[in-house]
Amino acid sequence: MTTALTREIGEFIARTCFDDIPAEALAVAKIGTIDAVGTMMPGRTEQVVEILDRCLRAKTEPAEARLFMGRDRVSADLAALLNGTAMHVLDYDDVALPLGGHPSTVLAPAIFAQADTQPDATGRDVLRAYVIGYEVWAELAQRESGAHHLKGWHPTSILGVIAAAAACAALRDLDADAASHAIGIAASESCGLAANFGSMTKSYHAGRAAQSGLLAARLASAGMTASTDVLEHPRGLLFALSPEGKIDTQTPTDRLGRNWQIVKHRVGIKKYPMCYAVHRAVDGLLDLRQQTPIDPADVAKISVEIGSTQAAILRNPRPQTGLEAKFSIEFAMACGLVAGRSGLAELTDEFVLRDDVQRLIACTEVVTNPDKSSLTDVFSPYDQVTLTLNNGDTLQSAKVEMARGDAGLPLSRDELWTKFMDCLRAGGIGNNSARALFEALDDVENLALVSDLPTLGVD
Repeated sequence: MTTALTREIGEFIARTCFDDIPAEALAVAKIGTIDAVGTMMPGRTEQVVEILDRCLRAKTEPAEARLFMGRDRVSADLAALLNGTAMHVLDYDDVALPLGGHPSTVLAPAIFAQADTQPDATGRDVLRAYVIGYEVWAELAQRESGAHHLKGWHPTSILGVIAAAAACAALRDLDADAASHAIGIAASESCGLAANFGSMTKSYHAGRAAQSGLLAARLASAGMTASTDVLEHPRGLLFALSPEGKIDTQTPTDRLGRNWQIVKHRVGIKKYPMCYAVHRAVDGLLDLRQQTPIDPADVAKISVEIGSTQAAILRNPRPQTGLEAKFSIEFAMACGLVAGRSGLAELTDEFVLRDDVQRLIACTEVVTNPDKSSLTDVFSPYDQVTLTLNNGDTLQSAKVEMARGDAGLPLSRDELWTKFMDCLRAGGIGNNSARALFEALDDVENLALVSDLPTLGVD
């Protein structure tokens, strides 16, 4: 018998209280929120954010929600769009591999924009909304047996919009019927194409999902209706998105609120501002480079073994811009060899076009491994890098099964702070302001009002 998935998710949203959520889940929500806010600050000056702001901000814009945690206020839906785009544009935001995407870059901007419209919203409300959104996303992701990327979908966008609607419905305290309608409205906003990876539009996917989820909850609150079987219907969202039409509609949803997926899968915090599909190989290359001094000019060939789905996602073998380079395993290898690191300073058009970088890009060979990791279909069991030198010698990295910062190999609190501080500094924010915001977000469960969060000014 087909599960009444849409209705039951609405019931889960309506019934779940803060006290129902385990402490481990709340801790993950805090980490994801801190990281998302951090990555937003250097991203806010990127061209795509400026274009969206210039084109969409109206002279009569209501001052509902904070933009970039600063003094500027815009409508809640525009804040969700711009903040979400800024969080995702550098591809430095967190990941949750079993979800297939980046949870916090959609959830955090939608939640904060919605909370800003509610004068009595608390820090506990924020964490509750995040966990509910994550759980709804995970519930939908685990019902699909294939890889959305291979069908051309961007999971951050297509499932993130449902999660954002669930989170905002929770913040609004919608009843089960209204929450189901919010999910149904959001389902018709689900979109995002993998072919746009490496372009400005890729980050727009995340911002748009946050915005559309917020608007779905607002419309449902105002009385707008949608089909309450929109997720599980044979012509509903899950079947429409599915690569092979193999959707689990039989498993009941009673695991929601019992088997907390956020505790099981958590979030992975990126160490490099590039697609997560390159991170294991970059770790392997940088470790190899540290163990054995390597002159990039002495490298004749780079062979990198990655999963076949990873290779499909990394669609730019000959990148010419910083944006394209974020989805290029060839650039990731060249960058690691030339710079000895992979940071924001290297993801520029100028660095990508350097002669020594382009030479190494051209001599990189990708070997695909069709086997799948036990954790996710997107990755192979391991990544490995082999360098062939001009004299014929070869150097080989370890087989890297897990990237540093992954949920199973997490960053320490000090490492999370270091990344947060670096991001805010790159966004023009000084250490004192950065530390005040970090500490407030790290103690958000005790925040009496979301409006009490420190407001950032550019130092």
